[in-house]
Amino acid sequence: MGPQRTPLDGRRWHWVHGPIELVIGADGDEQAVDAAHERAWRRYSTILQELVAELPQLKRPVAAGDPCPLRGPMARRMWHACAAMPADFITPMAAVAGSVAEELVGCYRAAGVRRAWINNGGDIALHLAEGESVRVGLVADIARRRTALDGRFAVQHTDPVRGVATSGWRGRSHSLGIADCVTVLAATASRADAAATVIANAVNVDDVRIRRAPASTLKDDSDLGDRLVTVDVPTLPAAQVEQALARGLRVARELHALGLVHDAALVCQGRCLTLAGDSAHLPLAA
Repeated sequence: MGPQRTPLDGRRWHWVHGPIELVIGADGDEQAVDAAHERAWRRYSTILQELVAELPQLKRPVAAGDPCPLRGPMARRMWHACAAMPADFITPMAAVAGSVAEELVGCYRAAGVRRAWINNGGDIALHLAEGESVRVGLVADIARRRTALDGRFAVQHTDPVRGVATSGWRGRSHSLGIADCVTVLAATASRADAAATVIANAVNVDDVRIRRAPASTLKDDSDLGDRLVTVDVPTLPAAQVEQALARGLRVARELHALGLVHDAALVCQGRCLTLAGDSAHLPLAA
């Protein structure tokens, strides 16, 4: 089936093409916004085919120092976002959702469009004209099936943030770690996506009760191959949760020192650490 689009309330749009599912919103002059939507729709209609054409290479590990072997603009963006990460293993697919959102939000950087957001399954690219801001809500555990937010923050035009991304073992993609969610703010959505993946992988601890399985047994075309990914995490002692979060926080601080992330929130079993090291219990439902 080809790309489909459905209008939502608040002048938002819901677009679906294969595995790429977006919620899009924009504010500004009506004609300018409508024109931007059409530009983005035309580009969206070509994205899946473009990515599939280079999929075998996109699933190969990025080697630091190697030249980018990819051709398409999105594929190259994915590769460069991941190549910047100090990770033992990462493939360009770690940045695919953020890169798609980042590619499309460029269609909204036009006169008359005050702000726009492309939400690709929780990985968000932003456009903010001067003086504009956007509020972002955080749900720490998507498995809870509740609508209340665990947190919220605002991104201002003056902030060095145009990308927000989340990773964790409960999400759409597989994770090596046990974080319920790691949310990262970065200069771009592709960089935020790659960084969230790396930090979430680092939020980890050894415990025989944590169930893991080869990624290839869960998804036959996984870019993670036979690496063990997390499939279930029992309630852990507080000391183990703190240990896992501390490991992730060390990686988050390293990425911050390298200028790759602006801020991050790491959540595991109701415990939250920010990049500043603040710790808090979230009011999570049982």
